Amino acid sequence: MKTERQKMLDGELYIAADAELTEMRERARQLLHQYNQMIASPTEEKTGVLKQLLSKCSTIDIQPPFFCDYGTNIIAGDNLFMNFNCVVLDCALVTIGNNVQFGPYIQVYTATHPLVAAERIKGPELAKPITIGDNVWIGGGAIICPGVTIGENTTIGSGSVVTRDVPANVFAAGNPCRVIKNL
Repeated sequence: MKTERQKMLDGELYIAADAELTEMRERARQLLHQYNQMIASPTEEKTGVLKQLLSKCSTIDIQPPFFCDYGTNIIAGDNLFMNFNCVVLDCALVTIGNNVQFGPYIQVYTATHPLVAAERIKGPELAKPITIGDNVWIGGGAIICPGVTIGENTTIGSGSVVTRDVPANVFAAGNPCRVIKNL
């Protein structure tokens, strides 16, 4: 029988109030609190906390405050930069490539819920993975919705709501986000 964590990561309905998931979120909250208080701390100290929080990280710069659900479901490549107030709801895997830049107030949501109200009010949730390719720039205030893939070398305009996959080598913007031009 699958654990609620396994169901969550497999994209199946799961119970977020499960004891293991609750404990994992509490651990993340403690590390995030510590990290978000380190505004003037040396980079090495901040990186140490991030390495405890994130599944994989190397050369990264995340400006506090930063928020996520678990951290363990975020895989970050080299040279990641996240500006202030980014939120990553990592109930599913969030894979971020190399040389990715996030503007301020970026929201990355893997979490979703059943669309039918009768199912939704029963409580189980869903999550869909998000993949962001190498060399992507996401402008401030953008929202990345569950299940989306953003191709490499792409720029997402500020304030965009990315509801579906965006190909590589394009500038895309809007609500909903759409390709504006090839790069």
